[in-house]
Amino acid sequence: MTRPLWKGALALGRLNIPVALRPASRNQALDFDWLDRRDMAPVGYQRINKRTGQPVAPEDIVKGYQYEPGDYVLLSDEDFRQAHPHGTQAVELLGFAKLAEISPIYFDTPYFLEAAERGEKGYVLLRETLRKTGRVALARVVIHGRQHLAAVLVSDHTLVLNTLRFHEEVLPGDDLNVPKDDAAAIGLTAEELDTAARLVRRMTRRFTPADYVDTYRADLLARIESKIEAGETHSLMPEPPSPDAEEAPELADAGTDDLLSALKESLKGPARRSQKHAGPKPAPAPGNARR
Repeated sequence: MTRPLWKGALALGRLNIPVALRPASRNQALDFDWLDRRDMAPVGYQRINKRTGQPVAPEDIVKGYQYEPGDYVLLSDEDFRQAHPHGTQAVELLGFAKLAEISPIYFDTPYFLEAAERGEKGYVLLRETLRKTGRVALARVVIHGRQHLAAVLVSDHTLVLNTLRFHEEVLPGDDLNVPKDDAAAIGLTAEELDTAARLVRRMTRRFTPADYVDTYRADLLARIESKIEAGETHSLMPEPPSPDAEEAPELADAGTDDLLSALKESLKGPARRSQKHAGPKPAPAPGNARR
């Protein structure tokens, strides 16, 4: 079981539901290090001035945003601290929508939401309400110091928080060569359509994720294992282990004893407009941010 990223609460109006946020995916990419073939020493990233070719001391490196070609605005550490999102351990629910209304292109990374102590009743309340209404919750959450838009949805008995890309992160497809004509206008015959449909039906089966394997990764691992068995290995001094990350602090009791009262109090307030929480406005001019 993965360790919780943090423990906090789902905030639905005045109702707080204690939860723990756990990763629901993992990076399976194979990690390769740069080595000096002469002595097998690790090769790291070196700070080099691209104009002079000389190394740059860390204290001489600043962060700049290019707002025009060749023109930069310099940002200090204080600028980044002031703009940093408040890292509260809360998933703030902003509104609700139908899952079909969210294009798959917006979905990013999934996380499990686990009921924390005293959170079971509120957890089931939200889960069954989403299931009954056929809705997903739109939320705002801070993970690893970065603010995310997210969708909270039901998967079997589990609430899943799936981060969403902000609108400005998704590229427009206006320039794509996508035929907009219907089947008849583009010259497809009824027989072609019927044959394609029969092929789809014949190849349709229940989706079982374990049936699909990353063959590239499997082939690389097989080659690595073959080299190990053949003795084609090289040794170097191991790096010291990094200290374990600290556990996120426990959130105070979120007070879900009286669910009905909290829900009724929430209904008295104005409906939240999710548009206001869609994320920061894009920069006034295109450029490259270097952080």
